[in-house]
Amino acid sequence: MSKEKIKIDGMSCGHCVARIEKAVSEIDGVEKFKIKLKDAEAKIKFDETKVPLEKVMEVITELGYEASSI
Repeated sequence: MSKEKIKIDGMSCGHCVARIEKAVSEIDGVEKFKIKLKDAEAKIKFDETKVPLEKVMEVITELGYEASSI
């Protein structure tokens, strides 16, 4: 299992957080994903053999937010 931090720009409220958390949590290989809105950061625990971090960031981008690895 890998643990990473992701910077997410463009979130403005709890609805944004819930939308992203739901989408990312449904990705096969993601074990845990939690966003801190005030820090605009997320912590993720995932199985890199099932899903690369780039795929997770791609899903966030497709939702209309900017994601980058910290």
